[in-house]
Amino acid sequence: MTTPALLPLSGRRIPTLSPGASSFPHHRATLRLSEKFILLLILSAFITLCFGAFFFLPDNSKHKRFDLGLEDVLIPHIEPGKEGRHSSGQVIHGQGGHDEHRHREEEESLRDKIRADHERALQEAKEKLRKSKEELRAEIQTEKTKVVEDLKKKEGPKPLPPVPMPKVVGINDGDPGDPDVKEKRDKIREMMKHAWDSYRQYGWGHNELKPIAKKGHSTNIFGNSQMGATIVDALDSLYIMGLHDEFKDGQEWIEQNLDFSVVSIPIQFIVYNQYIGCCVVLRALYVFKVKAVQLAEKLLPAFNTPTGIPWAMVNLKSGVGRNWGWASAGSSILAEFGTLHMEFVHLTYLTGNPAYYQKVMHIRKLLAKMDRPNGLYPNYLNPRTGRWGQHHTSVGGLGDSFYEYLLKAWLMSDKTDAEARKTYDDAIEAIERHLIRKSNGGLTFIGEWKNGHLERKMGHLTCFAGGMFALGADGSPGDKAGHYLQLGAEIAHTCHESYDRTVLKLGPEAFKFDSGLEAVAVRQNEKYYILRPEVIETYWYMWRFTHDPKYRQWGWEAAQAIDKYCRVSGGFSGVKDVYSSNPTYDDVQQSFFLAETLKYLYLLFSSDELLPLESWVFNTEAHPLPVLHLGNVTLPGSQDHR
Repeated sequence: MTTPALLPLSGRRIPTLSPGASSFPHHRATLRLSEKFILLLILSAFITLCFGAFFFLPDNSKHKRFDLGLEDVLIPHIEPGKEGRHSSGQVIHGQGGHDEHRHREEEESLRDKIRADHERALQEAKEKLRKSKEELRAEIQTEKTKVVEDLKKKEGPKPLPPVPMPKVVGINDGDPGDPDVKEKRDKIREMMKHAWDSYRQYGWGHNELKPIAKKGHSTNIFGNSQMGATIVDALDSLYIMGLHDEFKDGQEWIEQNLDFSVVSIPIQFIVYNQYIGCCVVLRALYVFKVKAVQLAEKLLPAFNTPTGIPWAMVNLKSGVGRNWGWASAGSSILAEFGTLHMEFVHLTYLTGNPAYYQKVMHIRKLLAKMDRPNGLYPNYLNPRTGRWGQHHTSVGGLGDSFYEYLLKAWLMSDKTDAEARKTYDDAIEAIERHLIRKSNGGLTFIGEWKNGHLERKMGHLTCFAGGMFALGADGSPGDKAGHYLQLGAEIAHTCHESYDRTVLKLGPEAFKFDSGLEAVAVRQNEKYYILRPEVIETYWYMWRFTHDPKYRQWGWEAAQAIDKYCRVSGGFSGVKDVYSSNPTYDDVQQSFFLAETLKYLYLLFSSDELLPLESWVFNTEAHPLPVLHLGNVTLPGSQDHR
């Protein structure tokens, strides 16, 4: 199978020539590489010959040898009648006959050496001239490869220390047994292959795909650079689904092309949950050993603020960070600086470097000391002053994954991080008291706290919380496990209603619960669906904990709607209005569609043995990280935060 030419990070295709075509125009102004190489050898031999001639000329006391100014470097030269001082400090007398004889012998020895070098250079030049162009090209390529490999060895990162790898279980198969369920799972796998093959054909190396235009797509969230976001994001999904040839293609691209040192555009910090999370899980699968560490080291300068709260964006080349101007007077965002704990703890475990663990623990300690209005965490925090920005609290956009990571830090620690669990429980209690309400029609929803009052609107992003409540039910304080599992079911039901009340049976970006409207989008700019995963994520968690068949049914309805209304010949596209029977496309195949939406659908129709929740914790971008059964192992730097 032929594959399209790889796109270099510069964004320019490497030009290729058809067989038999000339590499240069008829009137060329430059020389072929082989010609340059031959001329260089001849020039080198000529210079050697001329330089050696200085030594072969008859000795003439009227002319000082080595007018090149190198006499004191190449041979010890002392003018007759003069005295010098040896490097040891001993005085040397210039008139001594013995010294003059020794001096003459040293000169003769040096002449012999230069004569031999000259003969060898001429012989090498003759041998090169006898070789064909093909042989010369092969030699040049071999030397270039050797230089590149030597540079990699010199500049490469230190090898990771040997550490006991987390036990990797449940990463293959997951056959559901039931033929009907298996048929549905095979359909999801086919959708994944269509999305990947389209990206492979039309957008390879670009961050995302424009499936209508059939070309690559890059957005500000990735810094307008070609960092192969779809490749990185989709890799573990390909592996889980058994698409091993596609996985190998992506793995090779990452190993050969993903270079964080060349990215000089500020990148949104939260994006690197995709990169770090994927690379860490692949490290757990024995594939990558250094990519996650390389990126994490590039991110560390983002923490160089007066408070230790990182900037929202960091220039990977210069290390300069900054925040969005719109984010409450340049504040950092809760869902960004609070969503690296899992990845950074894993990095400290894998590398032995305490810096990663210490950075995220510092954030946790700082937040614990701060006053929280009504026990809630506002979405904005100024990294210079350490003060909250605008008092806007959301379990959806800007806040969502912060709460998710409090719970998952506890789970990833094999339920030993009691501080994380306590912080999560306190936060959820405040959320339930101030943000969760029931509509007149009986739908439970999570609103947003803005400027002292509750906005009765819920975003698609907030729908992940149903799964979070179910995941955190076991281990809840008191007798609340059943309560939180039920709360998760109610959120899942509300989010399903937001899908079911549209024409396309796909959920809008946000939906309201007032003025007689429930679970329905009002504004035009909230009616779009961009292949988001959060509702399906909650269906999967609820299925795992209850095995209620309605969650598989709801997931299948969503999969059918996506395949019917979002599928195009060049991949899958978001739609701009889920209430229209003739929707227009947004022409973007989001990387998270392959990483999250299709992965959760595939898991929904798989057995529980595939990625069991006792052994795996999914980060906010759906990359599964192994639970760290540390036992008596102490993470480097952890003693500083007790």
